[in-house]
This record gives sequence, C-alpha cells and structure tokens, in this order.
Amino acid sequence: MMKMKLKQRIAIGYYKTKLNAIALISTRKAAEKAFDLFCTPFGSGRKLKAPPVFHQAEKLSFQFNHQTIHGWRWRSELPDPKKILIAHGFNSYSYKFEKYVSYLKREGFEVLAFDAPAHGLSSGKKINALLYRDMILTIEKNYGSLFGIISHSLGGLAASLAAEKITGLQKLVLIAPAAETNRAVDNFFNLISLNHSIKKDFEELLIELAGQPISYFSIGRALNKINANTLWLHDTEDKICSFEDVVPVQAMKLPHVRFYITNGLGHSQIYKENKVAKQVISFLTSA
Repeated sequence: MMKMKLKQRIAIGYYKTKLNAIALISTRKAAEKAFDLFCTPFGSGRKLKAPPVFHQAEKLSFQFNHQTIHGWRWRSELPDPKKILIAHGFNSYSYKFEKYVSYLKREGFEVLAFDAPAHGLSSGKKINALLYRDMILTIEKNYGSLFGIISHSLGGLAASLAAEKITGLQKLVLIAPAAETNRAVDNFFNLISLNHSIKKDFEELLIELAGQPISYFSIGRALNKINANTLWLHDTEDKICSFEDVVPVQAMKLPHVRFYITNGLGHSQIYKENKVAKQVISFLTSA
C-alpha cells in the first residue's frame, strides 16, 4: 500500500466510522455513500502548471454530462495524420504526459489529450469507467477517428471499453491498467475497512447503474472483442493495479496483444520511465 499523508489517513478513518454506522441502519444507504466515495477523486488542491509543450497546443473544450471537459490538440504538418488520444488515470491529469506529447509530435502524429471529469482542468466531482468510456467516445465523435489510444490506470479500463465500440482503432496502449473492477472494489473495501455486509449492496448498485454485471468491467473480457493491436505494459510490483490480474490475460495468448513487463517501477513511475515511453512510441510507429 502506498504511503498516505496524515490528511488522507484522517479522511479514511472518518469515512470508515461514518459508513459503518450508516450500515447499522441500512446497508443500501451505506453502499450508496460508499459508491459516491469510490467515484470521487481527491486531488492535491495545488494549482496546476502547464508544461512548455502544452503552451504550443490548441486549447479545446466541450460539454459532456453537464460538465465542461478541457483538452488540447497538437496538429501535425502531415496531410493526413494519425490521431492519438492520451487518457490519464485516476487522480491524475494530462499535464503528466508531456513526454509522450513531445515524442508523438516528433513522429508526426496529431495528438489529443483531455482531462477526465473531476480531474485536472475539467469540471465535475465524480468519475467512473463508464463515464470515462463515454467521454472517449465523444472525443472520437467530435474530433475525428482515432488511430490509437495511450492510457494509464483507470484510463486503461475506460479505453478498453471504448475500443470495443471504435471500429477503426488500430493501436491500444495499456500502461498499468485497472484490469479487473472486482479487484478495485476489494482494494477499496480493504482500504476503508468497510463492513463487508455493505459489499453485496455495493455490487448490486454497480450492476443497476451500469446495466451490466461486474464481469463486464474487465480488460480481459474486452480484449476478446477488440481488434486493435494492443501493448500492455505493467510492473510486477504495482500495488494499485495488481500484476496478478495480468497473468490470466497473458495465459489467454491473444494474438493481437503483447506484454512489456517491468520490475520495481510500481504503478505511477512506470509511465514516466524513458524505456517504457520508447516502447510505446516504437509500438505506435511500427507497421
């Protein structure tokens, strides 16, 4: 488990006490409150400073689910450039992927990056995989067919769900993706130390809201329906999106999926590593 600041530990203690107390009266009400918390990112609160390459971008925005989504586009000088979308992870934002923007520009791609709802410069308070998926589909509708998507963490699950519906997508990059929602729910309940009597109602609520079983929110399931060539990069010591969820997908031996495994980079450092970034660019530029 990653190191937590004092404020985070205090918040977790507060929610643990509050939700378990509500569960004594109604596990359904407690599950609803827990689901709201599950979908709520907690940013640092600091003002975000745009990296230099973002000052070279065309600023974009659109309305989505009653929120304003902010993003950037770097156009290419090529006559018919391939479009790449960058999809950041939970509690993250597009500015963190400046390295990828620079590499992609150099290779002649048109690059798109948007902050998800409740992240970065975009408005909103909640995020979940379906909301993120639909945002990606809206981006493709608004700004043209995507050749590829680079994604991290929750962005990886959302990109996989979107890729099922984007028929022309050629390349999908999954960096430390949230592979299985079952695992994410288990980690959440363990982190908050919630009474497991709440869990059944929590899972039923998720099914009701999504109109899908929890098994739908699985990258392994999605990859069976995706035609895009896929590069999955993951670290064996990832404490957020466990490497255990990668192993069953490796065993599937899907012909359009290949893996790049690291050791010692964890969940957040992996996408910042130069060797990883070069693997991603090589994959996107290869025939």
